[in-house]
Amino acid sequence: MANLSELDPSVATSTVTCCIAGCGPAGAMLGLLLARAGVEVLVLEKHDDFFRDFRGDTVHPSTLEVIEELGMLDRFAQIPQQHTAKLRAWTDGGTVELADFGSAGLRHPYIAFVPQWDLLDFLTDAAREHPGFDLRLGAEVVDLRWQGTRVAGVRYRDRDGLHDVAAALTVAADGRDSDVRRLARLEPVQYGAPMDVLWFRLSRSPSDPTESVGRVSTGRFMAMIDRGSYWQIGYVVPKGGDSRLRAGSIDALRASVRELVPSFADRTEREPGSWDDVKTLSVQVDRLRRWHRAGLLCIGDSAHAMSPIGGVGINLAVQDAVAAANLLAEPLRAGRLRERDLARVAWRRWLPTVLTQGLQRLVQRRLLAPLLERRQPRGARVLGALARVQALRRVPARLIGVGVLPEHVRSHAAPSRVRAP
Repeated sequence: MANLSELDPSVATSTVTCCIAGCGPAGAMLGLLLARAGVEVLVLEKHDDFFRDFRGDTVHPSTLEVIEELGMLDRFAQIPQQHTAKLRAWTDGGTVELADFGSAGLRHPYIAFVPQWDLLDFLTDAAREHPGFDLRLGAEVVDLRWQGTRVAGVRYRDRDGLHDVAAALTVAADGRDSDVRRLARLEPVQYGAPMDVLWFRLSRSPSDPTESVGRVSTGRFMAMIDRGSYWQIGYVVPKGGDSRLRAGSIDALRASVRELVPSFADRTEREPGSWDDVKTLSVQVDRLRRWHRAGLLCIGDSAHAMSPIGGVGINLAVQDAVAAANLLAEPLRAGRLRERDLARVAWRRWLPTVLTQGLQRLVQRRLLAPLLERRQPRGARVLGALARVQALRRVPARLIGVGVLPEHVRSHAAPSRVRAP
């Protein structure tokens, strides 16, 4: 294929060792780790800021351990956050404890609920302390540069026009609808999901509970995430069910929330204000068969879109970034990156991705789909066992909190190059 600059020499070209498209958790963490290792890295984010309401909030124990390994745990603790040591579901018959992180032998026995925009600010602020890091907001990748069959960088557009970036490695970290993945002609396998999620806010009352919880009832499921000054609500509907709801009045959604949580009655008379205040997440579970081609690697949701079950998407994305930095920092610094290095990252992260998605699909099939169809869930016995036997709660606590094959930061730091904040 012809190089873009050969087709349009009027577009100026800059050069960087690694160009990352997308500054979500995977892109931000990889940018930080590579810059810390002395690799020149450019991160492109198409939005002008990180403040978008539908973002995952969960920072899991394994991610907290990565932050500790980076020596940033004290800085992280300064971010406003809520901690949950147990995951509970509030059913029509009472409260069921699903996971107990305190009994699972974890170094950080809790999940921290942190708005994702705060997490991304935290990671990119730390990355800016390294001279090799550059983040450009409002920069959307519109094409790839090619040298034969090898990806050799990107073309992006910002408010000043078009720019070309030549890079030894391009990383697609631009989410489940990745433009870079599409441009590289990598097609994920779709596994489907039985639900979508309506995402909206409800104000908090001083008498409200002080922890995040799931509300389960026949035909309905709702996640209630404590964000301190308000509740972030994830209201689960059957796949495509949001269009039927939106065809009617917002009062139907308000009434359903009120039935699920009667103590919200004073707020659901007026909240959410209209359908404009309700966002829809179209849930999808997919995975690339091939995560790379010469000069290009996909990580995070670009490689594998996760179900929201367990809130493990951020965790998997961060683990991908740590594995990529561990395996690629040295060949990138030495200027000898090969496609087999990219394949090593994909192979290392393949098993945890497959197993995690398999468990999510099992929960969708055995529990959520029957629940939303108002049938008796075949997985209800598992919930009953968790309610009765405390030792069993360690299993979901380990799977959700740490996952399969957790990654740890290797010491690639280049301290002499770190600049003062």
